[in-house]
Amino acid sequence: MKHRLVTGAVILGVLIFAVPGVWAFGWPRSFYDNVATYPPYNLHFVHNIGAFQLGIAAALAGALVWGDALTVALLGGAVGCGFHAISDFLDDDLGGSAGAPWVLAVFTTLLAAAFAARVSVLGRHAGEGGRPQ
Repeated sequence: MKHRLVTGAVILGVLIFAVPGVWAFGWPRSFYDNVATYPPYNLHFVHNIGAFQLGIAAALAGALVWGDALTVALLGGAVGCGFHAISDFLDDDLGGSAGAPWVLAVFTTLLAAAFAARVSVLGRHAGEGGRPQ
């Protein structure tokens, strides 16, 4: 019973974060007009709302696959940071630091590489309960 409750809550959480995350990132003006009506409209801010919601959704979804907190954290961080980098590249004409998108892109790559390495380590330790130190 508890397992089904937890799984159901996590799946619901994925949807609750992924749907508005995709909406805010992909259709920021529509998201602002229908959900986040806090003036003034700021395209970059709404893009970032989407980016961070997608990172949370990825972490929740990852928790359904991997029971390892570090793996899930790396996944959520990589997805959130990756979309944040894309947001900064898309909105570079709106201000901000010229180097910020590149710093975020490099950090995304580092998080993604660490995630891939962690998944590889977990696979090698699957016979030992999948819990490396």
